[in-house]
Amino acid sequence: MGQQRAWVGRLAWFVGAAALGGGVIAALNGCSTTYPNRDPVGEVFPSVEGESLEEVATALPESLAGKPAVLLVGYRQKTQFDIDRWLMGLLQAGVGTGGDNGIDARLLEVPTIPGLVPTIASGWIDDGMRSGIPREDWGAVVTLYGKAAEPVAEMTGTENGRLARVLVLDENGRVVWFDDTGYSARKAMEIADLLGSMGGE
Repeated sequence: MGQQRAWVGRLAWFVGAAALGGGVIAALNGCSTTYPNRDPVGEVFPSVEGESLEEVATALPESLAGKPAVLLVGYRQKTQFDIDRWLMGLLQAGVGTGGDNGIDARLLEVPTIPGLVPTIASGWIDDGMRSGIPREDWGAVVTLYGKAAEPVAEMTGTENGRLARVLVLDENGRVVWFDDTGYSARKAMEIADLLGSMGGE
C-alpha cells in the first residue's frame, strides 16, 4: 500500500528542465530522430546502462535477470500522463508489490531521451524528476540518455511519443509482451495474468 500511495499524484518528469530555456525544453520533448514504431516481442532488450534517480549505475536488462520485469518507457515529458495510468493500474493489479497477494516482478519507469542536448542537460532533468518523486521510489526510475537511449528508441519506435512503451521481459531479458497504444485496465490485468503464469506470484 505504501508503494501505491507513493505513485499517486506524481509530478511530471523534467520539472527542473524549465530553467533551461525554451530551446532546450523543445529538444527534451521529443527525440531528435523519429524511429518508426515496431513490435519487439521475441527480441532481447538491448544491453544499455542508465542511472537510477538514486545515482546508481544500472545495466538493463542485466540488472533484472532472474525474474520478470515490466518497463514503462517514455520518450517525452507528456508521456508521464500515460505512464502514471499504467503505474496505478499495474500496482492495483499487484504487479511489483510482492508479498502474499502481490506479483514478484520488477516495475521500472525508464525515461529514454536520445540526443546530445538532453545528455548535456541530464543533471537538471534528473533533479527535476527527484523533486516530484518520493525518495523511496528513486530506485524504480532509471534514465537513459544519448547513446544509451538510441537502441531502445530504435527497438520500439518513437512515433506518437505521448504514449508509453510497455515491455514485459522474461527472466532472461526477452520481450514477451509489448504495447504502445495507451493504458487500459484490461491490458494491465493481461500483464498481471501473464506474469502470474511466468511464476511471478
